[in-house]
Amino acid sequence: MSGYRDLAERAACVVLARDAVRVAGPEAATYLQGQLSQDVEALAPGASAWTLVLQPQGRIDVWGRITRLGEDEFVVDTDGGFGDALAARLARFKLRVKADIEPLDWRCVAVRGPAAEPPSEAGAVVARAEWPLIGGWDLLGPDVAPVDGVPPAGAEDYEVRRIEAGFPRMGAELTDRTIPEEAGIVAVSASFTKGCYTGQELVARIDSRGGHVPHRLRRVTFGAGAPVPTAGAELEVDGRARGTVTSAARHPDGHVVALAYLARDVTVPASARCAGADATVEALPSA
Repeated sequence: MSGYRDLAERAACVVLARDAVRVAGPEAATYLQGQLSQDVEALAPGASAWTLVLQPQGRIDVWGRITRLGEDEFVVDTDGGFGDALAARLARFKLRVKADIEPLDWRCVAVRGPAAEPPSEAGAVVARAEWPLIGGWDLLGPDVAPVDGVPPAGAEDYEVRRIEAGFPRMGAELTDRTIPEEAGIVAVSASFTKGCYTGQELVARIDSRGGHVPHRLRRVTFGAGAPVPTAGAELEVDGRARGTVTSAARHPDGHVVALAYLARDVTVPASARCAGADATVEALPSA
C-alpha cells in the first residue's frame, strides 16, 4: 500500500511501458503540424504536450505526447506496444517530406504525485505529465533509472491511481474505434487555433455541437469485496445495459475502481450493477 500512498499523497517513481518515435529534419515541424492535433509549431524547445494522431475520419490511431527537442527535432511517445503503429502512421502520409521517422529503444521512468518535481538526468528527455490526481513528470531515454530519493511504486499501484484519475490508456480506453471527445482528451490534446490537420473535421464538428458524443468515459467504484470486472463487462443502469468496462483494479483499501464508457444520457452520479455487484458511476476528476 505504501507505493499507492506515495503516488496519492507525495511522489513516487514508476517504471512505465512507453514507446518513443523521433521525427527530425528541416520539414519535421511543418509535417507534424499537419498530422498532429496539437500546435506543434508553437512548442518551445523542451516543451511537451498531449496530442492526438488521428485517422482521416477523426477516430484515434494513437494518443501520446510530443516533446520538442530543438528547432527541427521532436519525440512523440505513447503507451508501450503502440510505438510501431505510431511510426507507421506518421510515415503513411510522408511524401517528399524532408524529415526522418525513427522508433527509439527508450525506457520511461515516471515521477508522479502531488509533490513530484522535474527530475534531471544528462541525455534524457524530461516531459510534463499534466493530469488531475496523477500529474508529474516522465523521464525518457535509453538508460533512464529511478530517481534517487524518490520511493518506488509498483505497476499495480500505478494502475489503481491511473484509473482513479481517469487517465486513458491505448488498447483499453483508446482504440481505433474511439472518438476522442468520448475519452475527455480533446481539451488537453487539440488546438482549435492552428491550421488543418488529418482528422480535424470530426473534432471540430463535435466541438461546434457542444461536445455531444454517443458515450462518455466515466469512473466506476465498487464496494469492498466486490469482484474485479473484466474488460468488456456490461454495466446496467436502471436494469438496462448502458455501458462497458474498459479497465478495473482493486484498491489497496479493498474496494474496486474501474473506467467504463456509459451512454451519454446516463446522468452522473448514478447507481449501477456489474458482474453481480453494486457500483456508483461518477464523472472523471477535473483539474
